Amino acid sequence: MTVNKCRSVMAVAGLLVAAIGLTVTPVTAEKIKNNVAVFAALDKVSARISHLEVPLNTTVEFGALRITPRTCFTRPPTETPHTTAFVEVQEVKLNKAKEPLFMGWMFAESPGIHGVEHPVFDVWLTSCKTL
Repeated sequence: MTVNKCRSVMAVAGLLVAAIGLTVTPVTAEKIKNNVAVFAALDKVSARISHLEVPLNTTVEFGALRITPRTCFTRPPTETPHTTAFVEVQEVKLNKAKEPLFMGWMFAESPGIHGVEHPVFDVWLTSCKTL
């Protein structure tokens, strides 16, 4: 093989490597905005788990807790599951005062990381859906 042919082969190989490097960048799907957050809520006294479907920006009461989801995102079914919600939780005290208990992101795939743990009640995100 001549020097010029060798250089041509090397140039083509270099272009192929560059092209392959450009095509392997990960592509992420857009988040799907949902209008209902779905929670599981545990009453530790009765050992009962309740299924709560709460529309965004609506407050639902579970025992002494007031739960208000603000956003709820999922991914398309073809992607790795990743369900998140921004949630505000308040505790209603015996004197009717409302005390902030939790404000932040919940992750359905990791309920132990950012769930609400209360002496009597636990609340965690299970999914999001659209009505």
